Amino acid sequence: MSFETFVLGTGGMMPLPNRFLTSVLLRREGYLFLFDCGEGTQISLRNLNLKWKKISAIFVSHTHADHITGIPGLLMLSAQVDRDEPLYIIGPPKIKEYIETSRRVLDMYINYEIIVKEIENPSVPGEVFRGDDFSVFSFPLNHSKVCVGYKLVEDPRPGVFDPAAAEAAGVPRGPLWARLQQGETVMNGNGEPVDPQTVLGPPRRGCRFSFVTDTAYLPTIAPEVTGSDLFICEGMFTADLADSAAEKKHLTSAQAARIAAEAGGIERMGLIHYSPRYTHRDLQQLLTEARELFPQTFLTKDGMAIPVKNKD
Repeated sequence: MSFETFVLGTGGMMPLPNRFLTSVLLRREGYLFLFDCGEGTQISLRNLNLKWKKISAIFVSHTHADHITGIPGLLMLSAQVDRDEPLYIIGPPKIKEYIETSRRVLDMYINYEIIVKEIENPSVPGEVFRGDDFSVFSFPLNHSKVCVGYKLVEDPRPGVFDPAAAEAAGVPRGPLWARLQQGETVMNGNGEPVDPQTVLGPPRRGCRFSFVTDTAYLPTIAPEVTGSDLFICEGMFTADLADSAAEKKHLTSAQAARIAAEAGGIERMGLIHYSPRYTHRDLQQLLTEARELFPQTFLTKDGMAIPVKNKD
């Protein structure tokens, strides 16, 4: 399969005129997943003409204000349209209290189901959402509040179909070939079972997306994001502010690049969650420092669309 990601906001701490707070939307086969929901998210969704009412789940890294203040408005806005599917909100402890308190204090009118799932043990990696052919996992980060990263991992896909092998096995061309490609055993013209493995090549890996923000460097992050086709990672500070980054438990862009290099198999890394101290021109220094360790780094920008496709 493949998916598209849309960068809704790239800023940390406070929104700027052309830099809303951190949020990334992933669109895949009818699913819309939101990763964090900072202030200004609704504006970005509208600017990009994205179907915000179809958002399936919101994955929250942690409950600092610059990552969740966009949620209440989004919940209220979703009540203005017909919505049949429930909205999942997944995050570490305190996210349920935040949602329930916001609904009560703001006296929200909600006409659809909201399912809030707190990650019971955020210090242990694990699956937090399961789709038809993919899973979303969380893994621990190291911030001043309990914080997690996320990765979406598609299931392995069937291998490449070999028409000649199917014909040799006596399977007539037509619907039975499609069933074989889907991994089903079928009966050939002689009534004999044909295992799909006899006509398929080795399984092919699916796409992978990872999202990490608000953390000090941890060696355990790299194994979690290994093989990501797209790795969105905080690069909040330049290297000269490494001491400040460590004190506040954030990453420099060079540390983000170190994670990507250590992980291996990462196709591209997009930096995000920039400190408001940096102007657009200053961000080039973040990029330069990251590319010294991981050349496949780029700067994400508000409104950027990033397609991710399988290599085969």
